[in-house]
Amino acid sequence: MRNRLIVITGPTGSGKSELAMQLAERYGCDIISADSRQMFREIPVGTAAPTADDLARVNHHFIGNLSLGDYYSAAQYEEDVMALLPSLWEKSPVQILCGGSMMYIDAVTRGIDELPTISDEIRAEAWALYERGGLQQLRLTLLELDPVYYRQVDLNNHKRLVHAIEICRQAGVPYSSLRTGRIKPRDFDIEMHAIDMPRPELFDRINRRVNVMIDNGLVEEARAVSHLRHLNSLNTVGYKELWPYIDGLTTLDEAIAKIARNTRVYAKKQLTWLKNRPVSYATIP
Repeated sequence: MRNRLIVITGPTGSGKSELAMQLAERYGCDIISADSRQMFREIPVGTAAPTADDLARVNHHFIGNLSLGDYYSAAQYEEDVMALLPSLWEKSPVQILCGGSMMYIDAVTRGIDELPTISDEIRAEAWALYERGGLQQLRLTLLELDPVYYRQVDLNNHKRLVHAIEICRQAGVPYSSLRTGRIKPRDFDIEMHAIDMPRPELFDRINRRVNVMIDNGLVEEARAVSHLRHLNSLNTVGYKELWPYIDGLTTLDEAIAKIARNTRVYAKKQLTWLKNRPVSYATIP
């Protein structure tokens, strides 16, 4: 009987963490987090990281293992998870991977193309382009370096533009030439399950969760790390909307409304991604 990885995913705020813990308790296994922001130990409130009670209830991996200034990538995540799994299979032939970071889930279930490690110098140069010239400068640079990928990428997503420029400059070849799209074979079975619910119910859950985060100290958490806002790790919904409030440029109510709106937008992106993945859907009562 082959080992089995059960993937629990779905849009943000849908309740996947609780479902994953119930399954982990049933199978006597661990949870591998696939949330790219819950890795940062300084921001547990805004990332809805597992609580101390959750961690005592089920052993989690990749929670609070990084600091905000640490560099990490989906490629590194793939490598780390694949190195971790053999020891977890010894505990149980079933393991749970839970989260909503799309690239991280793809990294484990489909694999990532081999890409060069980006040097600190090239990373700083790529981000400096954005800081100096914004999206337009990134677009012009990518058009020169890789016109093929330029026609494919979301030209309004500055993080993807920066990433592509980094790869082009580090590898010395167009990013598009390194993107094979081939799915890597795994020596274990993969089941993907996503939580489904009507949009109005999901958006109501998101709105209520934002209010809970505010009550739990999100503003104070954001204020404590605001001096690091230039870091990519804090270019995150829930924090970037609070910077104007912390700077006295907007009201808290306006910031909260933007957090809820942008979280709903992110949930829609997750749902779009799920449409192109082999998932089964479950409705949580």
